[in-house]
Amino acid sequence: MADVEAALEAAGLTNPHVLEYVRHYADLTGAERIEVVSAADDARLIQESLDAGELQQAGEGRYYSRSYHKDTARSEERTIVATSDEKDKGVYNNWRPASEMKPLLHDLMRGQSAGKTMYVIPYLMSPPGNDLAPWAAGVQLTDTRTVVLHMIRMSRVGAHFLEDLEDPSHFVRAVHVTGDLENLGQGTPDDQRYFVTVADERTILHFGSSYGGNALLGKIAHGLRQGAYDGWASKKFLAEQYMLIGIKDKQTGTDYHICGGFPSASGKTNLAMMLAPDALGERYHVSFYGDDIAWLWVDESTGRLMGMNPEYGVFGVAKDTNEKTNPTALASLDEGTKTIFTNVAYNPGTGEVWWEGRTKEPPADVTGWLDWTGAPIADRKDEDDTPWAHPNSRFTTTLDNVPNIAADYDAAAGVPIDAIIFGGRTRDREPLIRAVHDLAEGVYDGLTLGAEATSAAEGKEGVLRYDPMSNRPFMAYGEGDYAQHYLDIVGAATDQPIFAHVNWFQRDPEDGHFLWPGYRDNLRPLLWLLQLRNGEVTGRQTPVGIIPTEEELNLEGVEISPEDLATILTIDTPRWQQEMEHRAEHLELFERMPDAIWEAHRRVADALGREDG
Repeated sequence: MADVEAALEAAGLTNPHVLEYVRHYADLTGAERIEVVSAADDARLIQESLDAGELQQAGEGRYYSRSYHKDTARSEERTIVATSDEKDKGVYNNWRPASEMKPLLHDLMRGQSAGKTMYVIPYLMSPPGNDLAPWAAGVQLTDTRTVVLHMIRMSRVGAHFLEDLEDPSHFVRAVHVTGDLENLGQGTPDDQRYFVTVADERTILHFGSSYGGNALLGKIAHGLRQGAYDGWASKKFLAEQYMLIGIKDKQTGTDYHICGGFPSASGKTNLAMMLAPDALGERYHVSFYGDDIAWLWVDESTGRLMGMNPEYGVFGVAKDTNEKTNPTALASLDEGTKTIFTNVAYNPGTGEVWWEGRTKEPPADVTGWLDWTGAPIADRKDEDDTPWAHPNSRFTTTLDNVPNIAADYDAAAGVPIDAIIFGGRTRDREPLIRAVHDLAEGVYDGLTLGAEATSAAEGKEGVLRYDPMSNRPFMAYGEGDYAQHYLDIVGAATDQPIFAHVNWFQRDPEDGHFLWPGYRDNLRPLLWLLQLRNGEVTGRQTPVGIIPTEEELNLEGVEISPEDLATILTIDTPRWQQEMEHRAEHLELFERMPDAIWEAHRRVADALGREDG
């Protein structure tokens, strides 16, 4: 049996609560060895993974990995929030009693690490010294070496983060056991996978995957689910699936910060890594803080809403990432960055990687290329058009590799938030941008955020799949309580951010072309929003928010027809009246929805009725 105390002591990890926790799960899982890791172990662990065939070289200082073919994505239906209070049950959080889930997970984990190393990963999901650092410390246990390598890229890893705690017992206990991936019944009635956050005990128990958010427990399980619960329980902060960017006006020297939520496939990562368009580049610089998670709190000394990215890296979707859509992401994956690619196409002879959308066409010479399952592309029949890379293939890189990373991304203070934006993918009804000054209407708009279903099987045509605040898969407690907590936190700021809804995806109903060019030009409506907040423009009031006039929007260098521009700066009142009916049905699903949200809904609906009349 592993000598837990000796392993922790040798690593300088003397916190007695960590020792007790590691010893308990080492005994439960039957781990043969214990190894405490830090960021300094990265090079050694990479070499061990290369020697063991867990990684392969993908050029100089880059690596390729392949997951089990049934273990390629986060599994919402197997993801559960457990607590001891049924009042924490929401529509979306798959709530179950902790008294049921903990014994179940312990039974699944029992003896599963026999003969294996248990890696102990002490981590921090915040800049050191941040106001929210007391909720950011954790210790992940895992039996998979590549998980350690991803965690080193996605979080700050080192024993000292657990040695310096004001309360030595106040850390997240995160346990990941892979299990026998080939015999877990994935997707069948006998599915043994469970991904459980026991939120009121600050314990995370994941069994049955070695992939992504199922295995990197500091990321989604702590950064979002546990963080959301902690923020609510402490009444201190919000943990949101938001991107966070900075915009500097070089002419005035003013810095602005915008965060916001976007449902899947709605352009969040591309916006987070956006560069200024050429015509505006001399005046404006866009800085990257994060593409996936933001924690928000009020600085009591200034009254400002503050934000920070708790992550230390980017776990990005490779599909459709290219020089046009996201040159910043590509630059962060250069040789020497120690990037890890997962489930892309790979050529072991040349070390090259490729994914759909990386270039217009796949490599013409298929010699040596393997698809994401490891099957040779050259062996395919001519009519086989199966994707080379998995649609959810990923790259993992550290924030320091992002070319336009903000200079203060790791500063303890965080950054003041000037605007909170929401954006869904809709081909109609949503204009390019509409701004909302009222807090309750802004929160209401976030709660009714949605995107069009990506296939007919996912929903009725014209009905959005609602994704409140883009946090639907990560709700840790009831949605009504969440709405009230959001109102309370942002409402406590004496200098409140402006809210807005953006949509880059309106299409022409005749030929289907996108009406707005998107990508780098998305900076333009955000600049208008900041000008609106500053009182420099007034916009045009509509029942659903303030829309720019054509004259207010800086369109220098943009190719767009007058007809398309008019359409994206217009409200379709009948379409919105239909949308309000769907919104009411959506909100009625949730218990304890604050009166302020319903009042906001009625104000918008009444304004639309007057507009029609």
